[in-house]
Amino acid sequence: METPVENKWYTQDFVEPWWSPEDYINFEYEHVPFNDSETVQEWESWGFNQARYTGELYGMPNEEPAFLKGFKEAFEWKHFSWQLYRMQPGTTLPCHADTYQKFRELYDVKDPNTIWRAVVFLEDWQSGHYFEIDGKNLSYWKKGDFVVWQNAVKHLAANIGQTPRYTMQITGVID
Repeated sequence: METPVENKWYTQDFVEPWWSPEDYINFEYEHVPFNDSETVQEWESWGFNQARYTGELYGMPNEEPAFLKGFKEAFEWKHFSWQLYRMQPGTTLPCHADTYQKFRELYDVKDPNTIWRAVVFLEDWQSGHYFEIDGKNLSYWKKGDFVVWQNAVKHLAANIGQTPRYTMQITGVID
């Protein structure tokens, strides 16, 4: 496994929402296991012992939902990639850096430092919904708030609340 270069860059911002729950709730989300076994082993050494990590995804190569057009306009990134992400109550995704393995293969991206990731919160924060980036807790977000970072900034997410947590995950390259 290639060790990603750590870059401590991230920022928070806001995009005016144009979507509604009907745009993202009713898809057939699928659980996709975390793709880095070394990271999973590290989590287990910390005491995490759940049967599966990560939430559920709906995204590429599925047909694009109509409301995705607004995200493409808001994030004018080269090699735009998207995933809707649903974390059910009881789901945790411990501290990690994304590998962008599929993205790099799909678009033949050689330099991981050119890759950017955004997580857009599709709903207002609810009790038990958690996101942390580079050691900073983010909570009380509003629908349309987002976090964007370059390459390998460490982050984590959890849902210890009572309702699913929905986000749009966008990956791309900025020219």
